[in-house]
Amino acid sequence: MTVRVEDVRQAAERIAGRVLRTPVIEVRPGLIFKLELLQHTGSFKPRGAFNRLLTAKENGELTGQGIIAASGGNHGLAAAYAARALGVPARIFVPVTTPAAKLGKLRTLDAEIVQVGSEYAEAYQAALHAQEESHALLVHAYDQPEVVAGQGTVGLELLEQVDGFDTVLVAVGGGGLIGGIATAIGDRAHVVGVEPELAPTMHRALGEGRPTDGSVAGIAADSLGARRLGDHAFASVQDHHVQSVLVTDDAIVAARKELWHDHHLATEHGGATAYAALVSGAYEPQPGERVVVVVCGANTDPGTLS
Repeated sequence: MTVRVEDVRQAAERIAGRVLRTPVIEVRPGLIFKLELLQHTGSFKPRGAFNRLLTAKENGELTGQGIIAASGGNHGLAAAYAARALGVPARIFVPVTTPAAKLGKLRTLDAEIVQVGSEYAEAYQAALHAQEESHALLVHAYDQPEVVAGQGTVGLELLEQVDGFDTVLVAVGGGGLIGGIATAIGDRAHVVGVEPELAPTMHRALGEGRPTDGSVAGIAADSLGARRLGDHAFASVQDHHVQSVLVTDDAIVAARKELWHDHHLATEHGGATAYAALVSGAYEPQPGERVVVVVCGANTDPGTLS
């Protein structure tokens, strides 16, 4: 199923009142931040989770068995938050490497937490096995059409909030966010995917002509740690000619520090990755170009920001 802009519009109607319309700020002429780190649970993820659950509820697929999700942390928080809001149980599979800041928040959302494996892919396989046994609703972190469409509502908001922009920089893990934003914005702006050099899922997929598995490492692996780009995201980034940019871990660390010291934004490393493209010069705007950076995640230990 190809995710269409109409799917994103329907998602926006469906999740209205369930998620926040996050603010934008122009921090200097031509540089705009979309503050998705202020979303419920500290990332953009509730948009896709609510759209998946509410669509399933409309179709009679959301039962007393509840939901199952696998996550590096942020998607699990969002899925558990949405499940609690809709009154169904949630079982969340996360790697043993999930940061304590995310685990602590997850425990407040009444979800059953299962820690397994050292990375997202292992947690996902365990979640699939549990879903087959329980028949609970699987809420994928990034590769379901309802999830991609929900994340795309970030793009619709940008079109309404910002009076003209040329480029949007988006961090990429499994691709749900960039796939949704590219679908929503279409050809009205240039979309750039920014990835850690040590986890280049989209870059690899574009180079090989299809999503393929690869190794995952680096400082942002807890939130951008998918082994491969999602199929729905791949279709969208191809259709809309999304550009791929890679950044180093050092650039991500520098961007995170700058977001804190210069703009008072407490982000996780994945949340700073899109901005790292500007800080490092991996993406250089043209004179007069108006650039939006999606600052997408805040689930971090504040003690590590200095």
